[in-house]
Amino acid sequence: QVALVESGGGSVQAGASLRLSCTASDTFSIYYMSWFRQAPGKEREFVGGIRWSREIMYYGDSVKGRFTISKFNENLMYLQMNSLKPEDTAVYYCAASPIWSASVSSTTDYHYWGQGTQVTVSS
Repeated sequence: QVALVESGGGSVQAGASLRLSCTASDTFSIYYMSWFRQAPGKEREFVGGIRWSREIMYYGDSVKGRFTISKFNENLMYLQMNSLKPEDTAVYYCAASPIWSASVSSTTDYHYWGQGTQVTVSS
C-alpha cells in the first residue's frame, strides 16, 4: 500500500504561480507518478506524469508550456504551475500506478490516490 499526501494548494490571482508537492510513503513498486485535476461537474483530467524510474515526463495539452512536473527524490514529486488561469481551478490529485504498461493519462491505471488539494484561480 502506498500513501500519497499533497500540499501547496491555495487561492491566487490569474497569472500567479503555485507549487504543489506530493509525498509518497513508498515508491519501490511504482512505475508512474502523476497529477490529475477535477473541476466541479467535470471528469478527472490528466495534468502531467513521470515514468518514475526513468524520469520521463508527460503533460496534458491544456498545461503544456505552463506547468512543470519534477521528481525531487524517490518519495517527493512537484508540480510547478505558472501563468495560472481561472480554468485551472480544480482539486489536484497525486496518483501512483504500479502497472509497468500503464497508460500514463488513464485514471483507471492508478491504484493509489492522495486526498487532493484545492487550487483556486480568480480573474
